[in-house]
Amino acid sequence: MENNTKNTRILVVEDDDNLGRMLSDYLKVKGFDIILKRDGEEGLKGFIENEVDLCLLDVMMPKKDGFTLAREIRGLKSSVPIIFLSAKSMEVDMKEGFQSGADDYITKPFSMEVLMMRIDAIMRRINQITDNLLHKKEFTINDYHFFPEKQLIKKEGFEK
Repeated sequence: MENNTKNTRILVVEDDDNLGRMLSDYLKVKGFDIILKRDGEEGLKGFIENEVDLCLLDVMMPKKDGFTLAREIRGLKSSVPIIFLSAKSMEVDMKEGFQSGADDYITKPFSMEVLMMRIDAIMRRINQITDNLLHKKEFTINDYHFFPEKQLIKKEGFEK
């Protein structure tokens, strides 16, 4: 598994001190930049104050639950991946997690290795989408065509 974690910043919002520290330490060893917050309100503040590449959110937290936090994050930046880490394993909880914006939902207890594989899978997809956009030869918006390599914009029906 190739792991391109350099400069990848993960917001971890977990109210359990032991699990939060363990997650944070594990992900730091794997090369990620970690922002650790203890409740939903701190998590939102951490998201707003930092450029975040991925969010790991607990569901049951004081002050603001993870589902509410995810909806608020989606309202601010719809493209950031969100993974829920939750003891809530009922189907109804998982559905609410995905409806609130989750890209993945992992039930506790979980394997750190499996978490790492899921993070890598999401980041690979994000990086592939970014690479495809950066190397795209042409973008079209209504009647306008933009050619990034040529630094040229053409309007349909207007040739010079």
